[in-house]
Parts: sequence; C-alpha cells; structure tokens
Amino acid sequence: MKPSTAAHHSSMLGRLRRALSRSPAGRGWRRSSGLELGSRSLGFAALGFLTLVPLLIIVSSADPDHGRGFAQWLGDGIGVSATSKQEVEELFTLPGQALRTTTAFGLATLAVFGLTFGAAVQTGYEKVWDLPPARWHARWRHVLWLTVLTGYLFVSATTGLWRGSVAGALAALVSAVLFFWWSQRMLLGGRIGWPALLPGAVATVVGLLGLRIFSRFVFSPLIASSAVTYGPFGTVLVLQSWLVGVGVVVFGGALVGRLLHEEFPRVPRALKWRR
Repeated sequence: MKPSTAAHHSSMLGRLRRALSRSPAGRGWRRSSGLELGSRSLGFAALGFLTLVPLLIIVSSADPDHGRGFAQWLGDGIGVSATSKQEVEELFTLPGQALRTTTAFGLATLAVFGLTFGAAVQTGYEKVWDLPPARWHARWRHVLWLTVLTGYLFVSATTGLWRGSVAGALAALVSAVLFFWWSQRMLLGGRIGWPALLPGAVATVVGLLGLRIFSRFVFSPLIASSAVTYGPFGTVLVLQSWLVGVGVVVFGGALVGRLLHEEFPRVPRALKWRR
C-alpha cells in the first residue's frame, strides 16, 4: 500500500472516530461509562433484595382481602410461567406467617437498608445529570420515596389494573410514568426541571416492558432449570439477575432520557442545516 493511500485511510478512520464521538451514541457511551452502569446496577440489585423483598413480604401479609402474598406478586411482576412461579413461591414464607415472625430488630435493620437503597438510587440519578451529592439533611427524601414506592407496588399488585382491560393497562402505564417522573424530581431535590425528566420516565417504563417480555422467554425457563439443578439457591440467583436488569433499566432509562432531552433541540437545527 502506498504511503499516500495509507494516510488517506488513516484520515478517514480519524474523521469517522470523531464523528462517532460527537454523535448521540458516542455521548451516550461516554456517559454510561462514567455512570458505571454495571456496578451500579449490581448494587441496586443487592440493596433491592435486602430492602424491597422483606418490606413487600410484610406489606403483603397485611392484605387480608387479597392475601396473595409477595411470592405471587413477584411472579406476576417478572412475567414467568406458572411452573416457574411455583418455584418462586417456595422461597418465601406464607403471608400469614410473616407478621408473626417480624421483630423490632428486623424492622430497624430494614429501615437502615431502605435508606441506603434510596441513597443509591439518588446517587445514580445525580451521576446521570452530573450533579453534586445532596446534603445530609435530604435523607427525608429517601424515606418519602421508599414509602411511596412501597405503596405504589402494593396498589399495583392488589388492583391488577394491567390485567383487566386495555384502559386498565393504559392507566397502569401512565401511573408508572408518573411515578418515575416524580421519583427523579424528588430524589434530585428539584435541581432538574420537570420537562427534562419526562423522557427518562418514559424510557424507563418502556425498558421495564421490554424486560418483562425478555423475562418471559429467558428468566422463566432459567428459574425452572436452576431450581432443578441448584435448588432454591438457583432461583435466588435468577431473581438477583432480574433485579440487576431492573437496575440497568432504571439508571439506563434516566440516561437515555437525558440524551433525548438534549438531542431534541438539535433536530430542527440539523434539518435546517441539511436544507
């Protein structure tokens, strides 16, 4: 290859790399690397398993009218088959037993992990928007957010809106968007405006719908096979993997939302420039 040809190819590759770096995909890749999406999602899964699982077990036990229990909620939420749902139900205590075996020490430990879980989600949102950490007196936001999250999951599980009709499914989707929209605003302390946070809420809900479809075809058979091979421990590993996926969707959806918010104003300018 002649030197001039090699220099030409090198110049083309350099321009291509610069164009990719300036593109939305390149900006998104750099921000996802700074966000440490993988490790942050692992932390989300660990804290979520230590916080949400015990909390929702207790809340579900206090539901005498429905009495379905957390295990059935979780199976419906993941979207697994009936066989895999039975494996999930074998992991958890019956609804009537949870309240009787709950102690004050257990509730205190749960409160500590709950605050840590809220702080982890807040830190992830702050990383997405390149914001400094909130001050220590903002802890009350974690308490309020965790309380609303628990209530939202409880109402979603007991009402079963998404199963009833098309209107019910649309209402469930809108309520999910509103929850994640409010969650970002609350945990960020109002430092980002409502319009900028809406794309992230929509992207998160779309991602959760995709995760549910993915779970139906991947996690459902994994739960069944892992239960046969490793017993209850295998089912726990699959549930942890699913929670990692939820963490990726929560933080990744917020990141996609920021990119969409920043790219919207550039679209008219790009179209005008091409004309």
